[in-house]
Amino acid sequence: MGSALPWVLGSAPLPYPVLLRRRRLLPLDPAMEETVGDPPTSAVLLDHCHFSQVIFNSVEKFYVPGGDVTCYYTLTEHFTPRRKDWIGIFRVGWKTTREYYTFMWVTLPVDPNNISTKHQEVQFKAYYLPKDDEYYQFCYVDQDGLVRGASIPFQFRPENEEDILVVTTQGEVEEIEQNNKELRKENQELKDSCVSLQKQNSDMQAELQKKQEELETLKSINKKLGQKVEEQKDIWETELLQLKEQNQKLSSENEKMGVRVDQLQAQLSTQEKEMEKLVQEAQDKTEQLECLKKENFLSLMEQRKHQQKLEKTVEELKKQEAIATKKEQELTDENFDLSKRLSENKMICTVLQREKERLEGENDLLKRDNFRLMSYMGLECDSLPFQAPTSDQGGAGQHPGLVFGNPYFGIQESSAPSLRTIKKCPTCKSNLADDVFDHISQQQPMETLSLDCPICDKSFSANEKQIFEDHVFCHTL
Repeated sequence: MGSALPWVLGSAPLPYPVLLRRRRLLPLDPAMEETVGDPPTSAVLLDHCHFSQVIFNSVEKFYVPGGDVTCYYTLTEHFTPRRKDWIGIFRVGWKTTREYYTFMWVTLPVDPNNISTKHQEVQFKAYYLPKDDEYYQFCYVDQDGLVRGASIPFQFRPENEEDILVVTTQGEVEEIEQNNKELRKENQELKDSCVSLQKQNSDMQAELQKKQEELETLKSINKKLGQKVEEQKDIWETELLQLKEQNQKLSSENEKMGVRVDQLQAQLSTQEKEMEKLVQEAQDKTEQLECLKKENFLSLMEQRKHQQKLEKTVEELKKQEAIATKKEQELTDENFDLSKRLSENKMICTVLQREKERLEGENDLLKRDNFRLMSYMGLECDSLPFQAPTSDQGGAGQHPGLVFGNPYFGIQESSAPSLRTIKKCPTCKSNLADDVFDHISQQQPMETLSLDCPICDKSFSANEKQIFEDHVFCHTL
């Protein structure tokens, strides 16, 4: 696993480079110039938390100057490359990804899930490589400017320089040993930190998976919104066509209106001349109008007073009309009741008329019997008094020509109409004999012991004669 720390080469470790000199970047090769702009970098200081996601393989300790360098690397399962990822050559001791010497864009694998495509490589041309003997390392930087992997340090120098003997003093050896001890301690701390960072990386990968699922959901929502936008776009295009047609119509109407405006302008010039004359006349009439206004104001006040009186009169008439309408309704109801009573009276009158005709027939029969009896007795009808003698007259009530009196005196007394008790009809108030009234009130035989109303056919018992009479009389009310 690579890091940004110096590495011991053979038995003679090199001192840690404390200061870093900035070098002017050489021109990139044509392959890199195809990507627009500089690579994405970050000003964030060195962070080792993601260095294990890309592993560099087969990194040499020395590369011969003047030759191309091929960088081999492997993508771990927790890392997904993106279009603007790049691999840069950094001088050992760099602090931010902006301090690269040169870089190359990475090639995206065809199938990221295939194991064989995890092993990638990129080639640096000799023209762009460093010419000094400083220590450098490969670093994989993603499109967010974060380092995802770093290689072990290497140098650019000839191969024969490997046999050069380095002579150091005892003090330098002790200092180097002390440095190595400190570096081993720091390396152990970095390993512990790497374990915790790997755990954080797994948590971040789980969160990334969750975010990717949310992204898929948002993509589906975005797709639906896109469809709605397309539908709305079609609606707008239809409305735009309609507006264009309306615009054409308005343009044609505008042309017609232009011709009409010319005609109106010609008429306006003529009318202006006439207007001048009318203005003069109007001024004269205005003076007259002022005088008329004063007169009309007085008449208007009188008219308003008269109008208020008329309004009050109209309100009173409306109230009277409402009262008359109410009274008319009452009269209508009363007329309806009277019509009902009239129909009932007509029915009673019809019944009484029939009873009258019957009684007249009986009366004629009684008259014939009376005439026959009087003829039998040798009396004339004209010689008889109209009223029968009273009971206190004794024998004076008998015929003076008979010694023993009139044997048919009881018959005459019972058959004379003047001796009957006179009663009034409860309906028409006409005089009726007692037997006629009893016949009306008792249309059924006495054996039935009931009295029937001739109007509503209601029945009463024989001992309820007074109630029956009052009932018949109520029909006349």
